Amino acid sequence: MRDPKILVVDDFAQFRQFIVSTLKQKAKLRITAASNGVEALQKARDELPDLILIDIGLPDLNGLEVAERMRRLAVPPRIVFITQESSPEVVGEALNLGALGYVHKQRARTDLLPAIEAALEGRRFVSRGLQIGPGVNAKVESHHQILFCSEAEAMLNAIADFVAGALKSGNAALLWASKSRRDQIHSELLTRGVHVNAAIERGTYAFVDVDESAEITDAINRLSEAAFQAGKSHPRVALCSERAGRTWAEGKTDEAIRLEQRANEIARHHDIDILCPYPLPHGDEDHSAFKKLCAEHSSVSFR
Repeated sequence: MRDPKILVVDDFAQFRQFIVSTLKQKAKLRITAASNGVEALQKARDELPDLILIDIGLPDLNGLEVAERMRRLAVPPRIVFITQESSPEVVGEALNLGALGYVHKQRARTDLLPAIEAALEGRRFVSRGLQIGPGVNAKVESHHQILFCSEAEAMLNAIADFVAGALKSGNAALLWASKSRRDQIHSELLTRGVHVNAAIERGTYAFVDVDESAEITDAINRLSEAAFQAGKSHPRVALCSERAGRTWAEGKTDEAIRLEQRANEIARHHDIDILCPYPLPHGDEDHSAFKKLCAEHSSVSFR
């Protein structure tokens, strides 16, 4: 597994340097930095960090706004807030945006590294003494994204980024696609430093032909167990499925919606993240059906 890449975002240069120097004590972390929200978004798109450590009080865009926009990326990074804000409402809002950690700056010396370790393993960490506002789900929610792509290359890169991100962080991945797509993805994974054959041997990566029926839940369980046995204490499974997108492209919108509803049902019972690549809409679709399709997902993105 590659060394995790971490993006540090804080507008106060001295504190940003403190975080960077603390992280450099961990030799197996790759570190980059940004000083405002706009720069953070750009670096997230360009560098694909595994984790972002971010303040809330930032110029241009505050940290909560950045976290909201990060959710629309093809491969959303994990987020840990490091901030002076301590109100239960703000803590709750941050966690509901999908953050896996919330560290009060006064406890950064003791809490920073444990929060990073927890987030990289898919667990939550909140500094002791902070209260969490009502309405926060204790479970780390699954991310179910629909991604509309205008070009085949954009779709290929998005899928490869999604699968590579899971495997490089020690999680598992399941690709439900055509055999030709599989070959393309495997080639792209190799360019990203992912040893596909090794992942297959460990049982942390599997492929299912999109034209074949499959017991997806059984496959997810096997992959999760394999990732656990390989050393991931709280594994997640990245599921990329072309099936619904192909069905929708054939004009079978109701069937595509049923497939996405089934995916949501699976996500309620498993620690998974789902990417559903679709061809770009042509504009002649039933608008109400299109909105219903998008509503089955936690985020909608276009490339």
